Amino acid sequence: MINNFFTSIFFIFFSVTSPTTTNTISALDVKKVIATATEGKVLSAESIYKNLDANSLTLPDFTCFAKALNGFNKLKALGEIKKDLLTVIDFSKSSNDKRLWIIDMETQTVLYNTYVAHGRNSGNEFATTFSNTSSSYKSSLGFYATGEIYKGKHGESLRLDGLEAGINSNARSRAIVMHAADYVSKSFIAQNKRLGRSLGCPALPNHLNKEIINLITGKSCLFIYHPTNKYLQASKLLS
Repeated sequence: MINNFFTSIFFIFFSVTSPTTTNTISALDVKKVIATATEGKVLSAESIYKNLDANSLTLPDFTCFAKALNGFNKLKALGEIKKDLLTVIDFSKSSNDKRLWIIDMETQTVLYNTYVAHGRNSGNEFATTFSNTSSSYKSSLGFYATGEIYKGKHGESLRLDGLEAGINSNARSRAIVMHAADYVSKSFIAQNKRLGRSLGCPALPNHLNKEIINLITGKSCLFIYHPTNKYLQASKLLS
């Protein structure tokens, strides 16, 4: 289904564009192609969502998934992401819930559903405020491309590049990365009534961190969602 989507993109482009003397595709052309190819995004998202193999795990809420899919398709068409993996984090949910999913979009299978931390200044049990500012210790919403793995103070960690100007574009300079944390666990929730919090990073459980970051490294898509109007109105990848 995904392959058919991208085949359609190129078909539409060559169908609606008149011959020119150059092979260069302008930014305007790309926007037109994407706009045409995604006219049926709601039906497409519904169809894909209904066909997802939950693999005995839960699914993200449809609203969150549909927005993630829309941005994923646009970023894939623009070459900003290279892998058919979509990581979805839903910060509208309690930190006591498993609110991170990794979906193989080629096989349409949910591979992981686990806990993930938000920034300490974004909220307590629930994340409510977000920032792109250094030293804010808040999470940033939006679409990211996964970068390279490195070893830091938390062990193996995965760098993230924010793809939305003014929303998460300072992620790399802020050192917003995926890393393991002791406070991302059922035992921490049992003792503290909520998951632990990071300095803004989407921190993962210790026992899953290595396999997850090794899976999604290298230009896969990560989407952090919250239905805050400020983000929904500012993002150019959701509309």
